[in-house]
Amino acid sequence: MTNKVIPPTKGAVSRVIALIAIVCAMFGQSMGQTTPADTQIQNQATATYSDGSGGSYSTVSNTVIVTVAKVSGLAITPDGTSDPSVVAGQTGLLFNFVVANTGNFSDQVRFLSGGASVSLSGPGIVTRAVIDVDNSGGINAGDADIFGNGADVLSASLSQGTSINVLVEVSVNGVATAGQTVQVFLGDASSGGPTFDNQAADSSANEVRTVSVASVNGLREARGDRSVTVATDAILQLDLTAPTGPVPLGSVIPYNWTLCNIGARPASSVTLVNGPVGSNSGVFVIAPIPAGTELDATQSFPGGVGVLYSTSPLSDNPVTTATWVTVQPPLASIRRVAFNVGSSLAVGVCSPVIDMNVLITTTDATNPISEQGDAYATNTISAQITDQSPLRLTTLLQTGSVLNGPQGQPGAVGPTDTNDDYTNKSVNTGIAGVAPGGVTTAAGTVSFTNTVQNTGNANDSFTLTVTSFPVGATVVVNGVTVVLNGTATGNPVAPLAIAFGGSANYTVDVTLPLGQTVLTGYDTVIRATSTNTIGSTNDTIDRVYTGFVRLDKTATVSNSTGVGGPTDAVPGAVITFAITYTNVSSSGGTNNVTLTATNIVITENGAALPNNWATYTDHVVGATDTLLGTIAGDAVGSTLLTDTVASLTAGQSGVFTFRRQIK
Repeated sequence: MTNKVIPPTKGAVSRVIALIAIVCAMFGQSMGQTTPADTQIQNQATATYSDGSGGSYSTVSNTVIVTVAKVSGLAITPDGTSDPSVVAGQTGLLFNFVVANTGNFSDQVRFLSGGASVSLSGPGIVTRAVIDVDNSGGINAGDADIFGNGADVLSASLSQGTSINVLVEVSVNGVATAGQTVQVFLGDASSGGPTFDNQAADSSANEVRTVSVASVNGLREARGDRSVTVATDAILQLDLTAPTGPVPLGSVIPYNWTLCNIGARPASSVTLVNGPVGSNSGVFVIAPIPAGTELDATQSFPGGVGVLYSTSPLSDNPVTTATWVTVQPPLASIRRVAFNVGSSLAVGVCSPVIDMNVLITTTDATNPISEQGDAYATNTISAQITDQSPLRLTTLLQTGSVLNGPQGQPGAVGPTDTNDDYTNKSVNTGIAGVAPGGVTTAAGTVSFTNTVQNTGNANDSFTLTVTSFPVGATVVVNGVTVVLNGTATGNPVAPLAIAFGGSANYTVDVTLPLGQTVLTGYDTVIRATSTNTIGSTNDTIDRVYTGFVRLDKTATVSNSTGVGGPTDAVPGAVITFAITYTNVSSSGGTNNVTLTATNIVITENGAALPNNWATYTDHVVGATDTLLGTIAGDAVGSTLLTDTVASLTAGQSGVFTFRRQIK
């Protein structure tokens, strides 16, 4: 961009003429017809006289010579000049200062190292400063650098009454605000206002001073300053309206965009680098398609607004790297829509309201749909300007739903529905030696692990409650005692926070007191309740059995001895013993946890009390098992038999049969 030269005074030609007039007037006032140093001022007196008799005579004095001393002088102009306004982000501003030798002999001007002689206040930075050696009014290769200089810079020798131009280049900060002032100083003389010229040098940090030490008044310094005021350029303001929600999944969200120029200068076109030629230049509103949505298929845009589409990732810069097309791509692939509101946007003018509708495609209602767009244009210094709309959030209607079931199977179905699915387990204490119909002789504890699944449409939390439990039982859920010895404690269980579509396990410990009927199932019902939708619940049953394999024995007599009746137990009659073994635990449904007995060993020992059939009977070979169990001891003379069954599933039963003949 071509540098803007800020001349010595207002109006390029008139300001230079005015400067010359000021300098001449200054010379006339301060030094008159300034006599150069080393000028010899000679003085010789003459006289005429007569002798009284008519004779005339003349005479002269001796000649007196006075040599004019060297007097240093330095002036920097302008002083306190305010130049035309600039705008934020403007670069390449050139501030022109005139540095003049107002002494009476040739001298040089010293500029301190590291650019110290140049300083600035306000929202800007000095980028370069030079002695304009060729007086071109611009910074060129042959100019003397007085900003990046590693050592002091001395100007060329300036004859009495001559001057040099110093150019200071400045950039205004992009965040500068209207009304702020950028002021540039050349030198730092602190006295001698309002011109701050021709002051005694004091070796201050930002000084500009003369060089020669031969003058009678010593080194002199001066200061010049000029400033610019930051004006308001084009300013974009992008507004967005959207429903706050909650809105249901699968519905349409309507967005409304409006772009206004609230600045003091017009906004101009920006070019989308990878857009279709002829359609890619203008003032643009660029709207991303929010995550979890796609452009609605029924969308129509207002007339007079050009529309471009991009499938490029949102990480691409929309102006420089994203690719744009005029033909609408498949809806699911569109990532951004660009609305061209015209080649310019005048001061105080707003675009038409632009409607953009998106269809909600996400199935997760946890997070709101968020939208935030950007506007792009250029200002009067051809700098790209932008504005970002407010962030608008539209919450989604969250619906809670839950499944609660055996570990890893939250969707298990019981005999009727998902509310009577179950996990069957058994105690192994207090049941040994107790015949069917008896009661347990000791308490027993069983631990369960259940699974809750979030089947709603958002993250949710689920409360766990015990809705029914065995009489006298103690129930502990996730370490919290909910029921103690048959009485609810009121202690709450910490809710399970489960992400959308996720699952979590929890534990239940059930302790049955002694005195429970053996071979019986005792139910504890655990309910999971959604926080998002209180009415959404699901139950599962943790069932504790007091043993689950039942043995029922029968004996029948077959008498063919001719003594007594056919079923009379007389010597020689045969007794058939049948042991029915049954897994009494429940079954049915799908994906429930059932009890399967394994490695069942049924023992018939005729000599173990209370048995005594080893003494009074003889074995009849031919023992059987309806489930093909492995029978040992089925031999003549045997008094001990075992029947080993590999497994017995819930509800399954078998019969082990053997015979004995009464002695």
